Amino acid sequence: MTKKFDVIVNVPALQTNTPFTYRADAAIENDIKIGSRVIVPFGQAGRPVQGFVIGENRQGSPMELKNIISLLEPEPFLNQELIDLSAWLADKTFSFRVTCLNAMLPNLVKINTKRFVKVNRQRIDPQRVVEVLGEQQVVDLKVNELDYPQQRQLNQWVKDGSVTLEYATENSARKKMINWIWPLVDAEQITQITKTVRPNARQQLKLLQLIPEISVKEGLSQTSLIKDYQISRGTVDHAVEQGWLKRDLVEQYRDPFAQSDLQTDQELNLNDEQASAFKKISDAVQNRRAKPILLEGVTGSGKTEVYLQSISQVLNQGRTAILMVPEISLTPLMVNRVRARFGDQVAVLHSALSDGEKFDEWRRIMRNEVKVVVGARSAVFAPLHNLGIIIMDEEHSETYKQTDAPRYHARDVAIYRAQNANCPVVLGSATPALESRARAERGVYDFIQIHKRANQQALPAIRVIDMRRHLGDGFNENFSAPMVNAIQERLLKHEQVVLMLNRRGFSSFVMCRDCGFVLKCPNCDVSLTMHLDTHSMQCHYCGHEEPIPRKCQNCGSDKIRFFGTGTQKVEQQLQQILPQARVLRMDVDTTRRKGAHERLLARFGNHDADILLGTQMIAKGLDFPEVTLVGVLNADTSLELPDLRASERTFQLLTQVAGRAGRAQKAGEVLIQTFNPDHYAIKLAQKQDYEDFFQKEMYLRHLGKYPPYYFTVLINVAASDEATAQKNAYEVLNKIQPQLSSQAIVLGPTPKSVSKIKQKYYYQILIKYQKEPRLHDALLKVLNESQEKFRHGVRITIDADPQNFM
Repeated sequence: MTKKFDVIVNVPALQTNTPFTYRADAAIENDIKIGSRVIVPFGQAGRPVQGFVIGENRQGSPMELKNIISLLEPEPFLNQELIDLSAWLADKTFSFRVTCLNAMLPNLVKINTKRFVKVNRQRIDPQRVVEVLGEQQVVDLKVNELDYPQQRQLNQWVKDGSVTLEYATENSARKKMINWIWPLVDAEQITQITKTVRPNARQQLKLLQLIPEISVKEGLSQTSLIKDYQISRGTVDHAVEQGWLKRDLVEQYRDPFAQSDLQTDQELNLNDEQASAFKKISDAVQNRRAKPILLEGVTGSGKTEVYLQSISQVLNQGRTAILMVPEISLTPLMVNRVRARFGDQVAVLHSALSDGEKFDEWRRIMRNEVKVVVGARSAVFAPLHNLGIIIMDEEHSETYKQTDAPRYHARDVAIYRAQNANCPVVLGSATPALESRARAERGVYDFIQIHKRANQQALPAIRVIDMRRHLGDGFNENFSAPMVNAIQERLLKHEQVVLMLNRRGFSSFVMCRDCGFVLKCPNCDVSLTMHLDTHSMQCHYCGHEEPIPRKCQNCGSDKIRFFGTGTQKVEQQLQQILPQARVLRMDVDTTRRKGAHERLLARFGNHDADILLGTQMIAKGLDFPEVTLVGVLNADTSLELPDLRASERTFQLLTQVAGRAGRAQKAGEVLIQTFNPDHYAIKLAQKQDYEDFFQKEMYLRHLGKYPPYYFTVLINVAASDEATAQKNAYEVLNKIQPQLSSQAIVLGPTPKSVSKIKQKYYYQILIKYQKEPRLHDALLKVLNESQEKFRHGVRITIDADPQNFM
């Protein structure tokens, strides 16, 4: 009987969560599995589109159904768990299911990526493959152009290892394939050949002596033969021509760790608080208890060692683990620690990897070649089997929330996966998100606290500098006299300093002193930021760039002035104030290149610099024993933003960056410059009093009817002209409002705080509620109707539990 499969199709202009049923040809039906990617005909014209198989359909007759055109891979990249997860994720985030499925996959396997067939010459004659598939298909595979017998034969070859299907962009294809050498002559033949070689052909004679050392089965890379044995490329070419050696292209994993040495370390002795935390996590692992665990530990309390020993216990049980960190800059540091403990059992997934590296790491995970995955937000989708623990370090970080569809929070996905796997989720932070701590207070999460640093050292002393009293110190707007004196003191002692200013660039805006004109982005409702290293004005929203103006565009005056500050300007000022200081700047501009985070941190760790200056990416996770001073140049950067979480993020950021000081034997000090020294977030960060901050912020959230007391949903409507955006926003409101009770609170529609981005005008509606049983279905209806609006240039997005309202 012909098999039928339900397929979620990938049609950007007409997305739907309704699967379509297709029948499979007998030649490939047994190769199709849940999670397989297929090409199917869609619409009246039957144009080929990609789809994901989400289940087998055993109802009705297949006779009137369309045939699946082709199967893209014999082995699916998504397992049953991830397919099921996609349905929950689409419903949770008000997204289309195909968007969720695509979000789980590495970029390199998207449909527009070039694919080719790599032949294993040990198993099959390449000419045989060409005869069956055709020469063009071998180098540029398009499965939908093969007939079903060809597809069946290709699938069989993949299964028995005769060929593999390779995915590559034009550039990565060359990186992926390397020359490999195998011997074709035995010892007796070598003796005969040697007699025919001229005595002065020393390279050839040397190679003939080496050939018996090369394994007939395993072979040797040509690069190794040339570099390690000093055999010239010409000699290798000659040996291949003479039939002494066989050379072929073989796959080599793109290794993200290729440039780093694998260090090893041993488990550290846990202090009493760490041991207590480990025991509670260990009990949850042992008893397969899926209740989340909030681990609140002060900075430097040794949470990472608790994580590592918990993972070790999981691996000893034959299970697997995911460890997430919020920032790319933290990933190399954490990866190095985890690899030092668990070696080649570790894979890494984050956005700083090339597409090829991510794809290879994904395949290692799929093939069960690794047991631990370390990465940023997307690592939560790692296709590990038999999960034993999921750990989120710095769980409060806003980077765990995806800003594009599907707008998921990694914490929610981790908890959902853990419930299905019957394993604990450990949420670690020195400053937990208010929502997490509130759930721990109510018993929804188990709660563990570590109050002391692992090295038994005191937390650093924190001093707040009131910049209203220090602007006349004789330096500049960024450096008070106490800050400069403290830095000079550390330089004299050959200690290190970390300085944070959470704003990149040189100047925040450019203004004409004659007419007051401010240079704005032509695409967005924001001023352009001056970047001195690229000699350009840049928009941090859309990426627009233009030259730094010499005259006012409005009145022609040359009285152009640059206001505000950024990390580039501070770096320049540091060189003027302290010319002897060696400064490293770490922000988005200096870390664009691959591996830049790791190289900068390695240089600072090797004491190649005295001062590390950066944005918030330096606030978390850094552990350098010589850092004894941390300076916050402007604590007010995020404090007065029109956002619900402005105070919480300021407190968290100050507490986290303060924790970078005094992490070893030397005492640490923290200086915080601010124009708002009496603000409760700054005063409590000075005392590092999370408990008091939690109580105050919860009181204000209760008054304002905001999370965690209320749920929130943010609906954004965007269009190319403001009137259209406003009109459609009110249409959305009119559809949702009748479904809400009188207890729900609706704010808007109003323009966003940045009302124009990338030539689109934005209006938003914020809904606050506690129990609204009809809201979910109303929002799903808006989602489905948004497809028709999309065709007319109107984009409607729904964000459940938004992390910011700007």
